[in-house]
Amino acid sequence: MKVLLTATVQSHICQFHKPLVEVLHEHGYEVHVAARDNLAEKNGLKLDFVDKVYNVSFARSPKSKDNITAYKQIKKIINEEQYDIIHCNTPMGGIVTRLAARKARKNGTKVIYTAHGFHFYKGAPKKNWIVFYPIEKMFARWTDVLITIVGEDYKIAADKFHCKVEHIHGVGVDEERYSPVSAEEQRKLRSELGFTAEQKLILCVGELLPNKNQKMAIHAMRNVVKNFPDAKLLFAGNGPEKERLEAEIEACGLQNNVQLLGYCTCLEKYQRIADLLVACSHREGLPLNVIEAMFTENPIVASVNRGHRELVQDGKNGYLVDDAEAMGKKMIALLSDNKKKEEMGEVGRRAAMDYGVSNVKRELEEIYANL
Repeated sequence: MKVLLTATVQSHICQFHKPLVEVLHEHGYEVHVAARDNLAEKNGLKLDFVDKVYNVSFARSPKSKDNITAYKQIKKIINEEQYDIIHCNTPMGGIVTRLAARKARKNGTKVIYTAHGFHFYKGAPKKNWIVFYPIEKMFARWTDVLITIVGEDYKIAADKFHCKVEHIHGVGVDEERYSPVSAEEQRKLRSELGFTAEQKLILCVGELLPNKNQKMAIHAMRNVVKNFPDAKLLFAGNGPEKERLEAEIEACGLQNNVQLLGYCTCLEKYQRIADLLVACSHREGLPLNVIEAMFTENPIVASVNRGHRELVQDGKNGYLVDDAEAMGKKMIALLSDNKKKEEMGEVGRRAAMDYGVSNVKRELEEIYANL
């Protein structure tokens, strides 16, 4: 039995689908991957846990001619390899793959698509509903199983789309890797990474992209440093917004209080030394960084969007805020109240358990067994 996993970029498979590959290997499947090779941009990521890798010219933009090339490439691969199951991910990876797999599906190949967050949802711009909703609904006809990881997406798809719809709790977070440590271990880690035991540390994880809106956290820090002069905001991630963010940091006079870590392969260490996590995105599906923080018992201060609403129970495991000023106030409140911070962290870890890798593996195993 052979399975093909596709996505726009190979880093997506590396970061989010190792648990699925492990499940497939445990059940004797041969696993291939087809995606654009972007691993040189992602220091430390390796696609060494699958059986074969194809470099396919997928592009994120639907306007890119590279997707025409990708269609021809993926269709040739599908015709030659004769897969039993094709499991596609990401918007353009999912569209191009399902177009290319139509003939194979008629011949018995099963097609799965995982939606990591529809662009249409309650509160989304009207144009998102006009453009993306009919596309996803149409492509559902060429899908045997649509997997959703956001509750709101599941309700829409199950009610409106013409295919089998399943819901799982994300892509699976390693419960052991993202776990809290003792105060002594935290002190040692802080020293190892160049921070003091008393310093207030705020972590913000994600690619440096316009949607991630990291400027919100920078602006929030202007008030935080008035209360905690040596506080540090740590950005983990790389991306095209790096220079703009550096200019914003300088304009706010926060060069000593904001640090760009770049792409981190030891993110769990920074989660373990952080006092809290901030998340500023305009739009999210089911944000992995928030789940990782919850497992590490870090409270969250997050912008209001449907992905954050799904995970952050306002006032219980963190706070949802509308702007930088409110974000700064909630950060100061948590940094000033260790008891509240600890209580919220414990609530968050309990809520995170369904999103652990062991549970998600069971959910994926059941979907493939039924297929």
